[in-house]
Amino acid sequence: MLGISVAAVTGTILLVEDNVRILDANKYALTKAGHRVITAETLADARRLLEKEKPDIAVLDIMLPDGDGLEYLPELRGIYKIPVLFLTSKVEQWEIIEGLRAGGNDYITKPYKINEFLARVESALQWELSRREEMPADVIRGSLKLDILANQAFMNDSCLQLTNTEFKLLYLCVQNEDRLLDTDLIYETIWKRPLVKNKNAIRSTVKRLRQKIAPAGYNITTKRGKGYVFEKEQ
Repeated sequence: MLGISVAAVTGTILLVEDNVRILDANKYALTKAGHRVITAETLADARRLLEKEKPDIAVLDIMLPDGDGLEYLPELRGIYKIPVLFLTSKVEQWEIIEGLRAGGNDYITKPYKINEFLARVESALQWELSRREEMPADVIRGSLKLDILANQAFMNDSCLQLTNTEFKLLYLCVQNEDRLLDTDLIYETIWKRPLVKNKNAIRSTVKRLRQKIAPAGYNITTKRGKGYVFEKEQ
């Protein structure tokens, strides 16, 4: 009999695992510890789940019937910025390093001890919930509301359907309302690398975002040769 105690913090955990025996065992242990668990055996199942569910963290297998967990990670993070732990039979050191460099918050190799699995999951969950307590849930500018946790913006409660990049740009703009944002700063903040010559990525993102926020009475004004200013229309 496993000695599983109720966790100090609890949350919703997404398990993506095609081995039903492992999936059931992990779900049982997490549920017994007090967590809500949602499960998927394929990436297609996970995508359908995420249309209606909002997990706090995810435990993701790498070798799945319909795809690679490493390749799926950016897609998942584009929906929810949550900790992701890889749980896999890929045990070579280079494979572990690849998983961590791909953005995994932790890497658990099979076989594993269930109590260690619980401890790693709950450590990631505790970190995520502490992070949320330190950041504002919403930022509001007039009829615009930015849901920081969901990475989405709303106008009069209607979702603007922003891409992840558009949301990052809008959040940066809102934080710097009426201030000039240099193009280099925008690129380095959102794309995480220095701007060399190609500014089309910024221009096209600004153009799309400008159209989506216009009904809210805001504009992103181009200052030729300098950058952009997010401001309320007169």
